[in-house]
Amino acid sequence: MSKPESYASVWDAIADTPGQAANLRARAGLMQQIAAFVRRQDWTQVEAASHCGVTQPRINDLLRGRVSRFSLDALVNISSALGCRVRVDLEAA
Repeated sequence: MSKPESYASVWDAIADTPGQAANLRARAGLMQQIAAFVRRQDWTQVEAASHCGVTQPRINDLLRGRVSRFSLDALVNISSALGCRVRVDLEAA
């Protein structure tokens, strides 16, 4: 019986490369922060969509954590539309 593989995160397990895992991790983190911002505002999905400059189904995808449907660019644009500044940190692995 072979020993099961272990990964540092779910992103490392599902991504083909470390770069893809880093991209997924960044997108997921940004989505979580945008979703938290929307919840703090107590907006409906329609209100959030209006503030973000996207459609309500797009907000629904974001709030449900559908990472594969968003690029980093799209998430930065949504953050900017909300008046938020995005900061990227780089640290050694």
